[in-house]
Amino acid sequence: MKAYIKSLILTSAMASPALMFGQITNSGTGNVDEKSLFETVTKIEKKTDKFNLYLNMHGDFVADFVGSDYQDATFKMQQLRLEMKGNINNWLSYRYRQRLNKGNDTAGYRDNTLGSIDIVGIGLNFNKFSMFMGKQCAAYGGIEFDLNPIEIYQYSDMINNMTNFMSGVNFAYNFTDKQQLQFQVLNAINGSSKSMYGDYEKAKLPMVYTLNWNGNFLDVFKTRYSASIMSETKGEKMFYYALGNEFNITRDFGAYFDWMYSREGVDRKGIMTGIIGADNGYNTSKVDYMSYVLHLNYRFCKRWNVFVKGMYENAGIYKAHDGLAKGRYRNSFGYIGGLEYYPLKDSNLHFFVTYIGRKFNYTDLGKEYGNSNYNTSQIQVGFIWQMPVF
Repeated sequence: MKAYIKSLILTSAMASPALMFGQITNSGTGNVDEKSLFETVTKIEKKTDKFNLYLNMHGDFVADFVGSDYQDATFKMQQLRLEMKGNINNWLSYRYRQRLNKGNDTAGYRDNTLGSIDIVGIGLNFNKFSMFMGKQCAAYGGIEFDLNPIEIYQYSDMINNMTNFMSGVNFAYNFTDKQQLQFQVLNAINGSSKSMYGDYEKAKLPMVYTLNWNGNFLDVFKTRYSASIMSETKGEKMFYYALGNEFNITRDFGAYFDWMYSREGVDRKGIMTGIIGADNGYNTSKVDYMSYVLHLNYRFCKRWNVFVKGMYENAGIYKAHDGLAKGRYRNSFGYIGGLEYYPLKDSNLHFFVTYIGRKFNYTDLGKEYGNSNYNTSQIQVGFIWQMPVF
């Protein structure tokens, strides 16, 4: 494996310039104060906030390993999203974001939007009260969940298997400029109930309700907490809780810690269904998942940032049924480290090299279904840029 890694690092180093010239809260709401391409080319200052256009890009060269065995290496555009948003006046705004590297099939979509569309809708702002209507990101808690997807090198299994973008309405009330409460109602499913849960009877009102608190204490400690309840199938519900904590210890050193827990009457994420190998047309039931994510980063000089990230997750059955014993079936670990370089002043453009390791350990319960422990690793070299086009 060492020989492969040396070769791949050399290949990655030579490939980086090609990536650079060839080709940013999960809601991803934040934007840096960067001049747009329009302003740079025309030398004309853009004086309106009614139309803003961004191209969100995350491209890299990726090498994959299972254990010590090399599997594959390829160039990938991991994320490619077009985003438009603006403020028409002091009370009306809009936002639109679409993935350009995902299919556009509308078949079975309950809200009649393309599957590639993340966000589309309008916002209304009335002093301390605001609302957003349309397809949007679920207001789940967690710091990482709210980041722009292009910034994430590897999500936890919990987030990676969630349905995040659904249609509905979000109400927000700002008690102060640093304390906000949100209440959101969304469709619980984008497609059919059968495609999500299997042959269970459909819920009469498949909706998800979320209460979310976003807090900011002196810009040093920030919170993003949520509690959600979802109608899954007839008589079955999902309860989801997330606690996101961000710490800005100094100007150059920061961290966040997320805890997430999902208790599902019917296995929505499909992880436990895959572990037990269910093939009878039904997802398994009475499952729960727990996830911990810790991320640390240090801007050790003006243009260089180093980061590490750890993840621990488990999956299991919270109530015995149909021959399935109560208990944990799998524990998984993730460890990520990387270096980022920001070449431009007042720009979010950065180049990176990262290492991602994953380890999956099955308990005795999980091994009863033919599962064996395994680990994977990945090396990535590439770029990330939320390019302001206009």
